Amino acid sequence: MTLAVIKTGGKQYLVSPGQKLKIEKIEKVAGEEIVFDEVLLFSDGKKIEIGNPLVTTAVVKAKVIFQGRAKKVTTIKFKPKTRYKKKIGHRQPYTEIEIKSIN
Repeated sequence: MTLAVIKTGGKQYLVSPGQKLKIEKIEKVAGEEIVFDEVLLFSDGKKIEIGNPLVTTAVVKAKVIFQGRAKKVTTIKFKPKTRYKKKIGHRQPYTEIEIKSIN
């Protein structure tokens, strides 16, 4: 089984071909291809390559499926005795991708 650890959006993801995952928003249209060249670890099932800090020979290709926003998270700021109350909502944008190949 082929595995890789990629770095994108300040986070690290363990990916394999055919896997779908949500990552931090990338400015691409649905259907476009993304190439992740920041590969930290690569394994083809027989041997493992660990980068120092990156594996320069490995490349992960993915396809953008959907651009979306997560469910709303509400936050309330409150200070007693001062009549201060504030309600804030936030929806984090994300990009859903499908891993096509790991080379």
